[in-house]
Amino acid sequence: MNITIVHGQSHKGSTYHIAKILSEKLKGEVTEFFLPRDFRSFCVGCTNCFEKSETLCPHYESLKPITEALDNADVIILASPVYVFHATGAMKVFLDHYGYRWLVHRPEEKMFHKQAVCISTAAGGGMRSTNKDMADSTFFWGIGKTYKYGEAVKEVSWNRVDDKIKHHIEKKTSSLARKIRKNYGNVRPSLKTKVFFGVMRHVQKNGWNEADADYWREKGWTGKKRPWKK
Repeated sequence: MNITIVHGQSHKGSTYHIAKILSEKLKGEVTEFFLPRDFRSFCVGCTNCFEKSETLCPHYESLKPITEALDNADVIILASPVYVFHATGAMKVFLDHYGYRWLVHRPEEKMFHKQAVCISTAAGGGMRSTNKDMADSTFFWGIGKTYKYGEAVKEVSWNRVDDKIKHHIEKKTSSLARKIRKNYGNVRPSLKTKVFFGVMRHVQKNGWNEADADYWREKGWTGKKRPWKK
């Protein structure tokens, strides 16, 4: 099992430790990236990725190692502490660069067989909205199954987190790891994903964007082929 973790911060706080605990329980090959250390470029809104090709993005080469790791992963973990009730700015900057991969444009077919986990922590609240920030992208990437785990650690330092909370984290990550292992190799997208894909299929038949329409036709998705079927 290949696991790619994208951390929404460069320091190793509570969110980092929970992602690490989960990845260790999955017992796979782990590749990690820390934002903004490993990627920090803001989307400049040139629209080249939408209208022409993602390779024309001015940040394509610097983002390429993460893109390849995401494509090679069986499980993608997006981990972000809560910053003002949302994901970190670094995580948002990172996710902005994959708009071209949303179902409405040119989704990567490998995503439909993957699992993703969105992890967030806070001293208080905001985990739900933070996980949604990340899960919006995993859904629109077409990822087959996304899990969301938020934890109020009631501290700003992992070393000061109460042992009872850490015990609870151990139980939750063990349960989550069991679910992921059970679904490993048997992931299918949800009905919601299939319905949205169907809507986009009809949109692409009309060819509202030449780059997108050509991509869907080449994949055979405007016909009978579907990315989740072998």
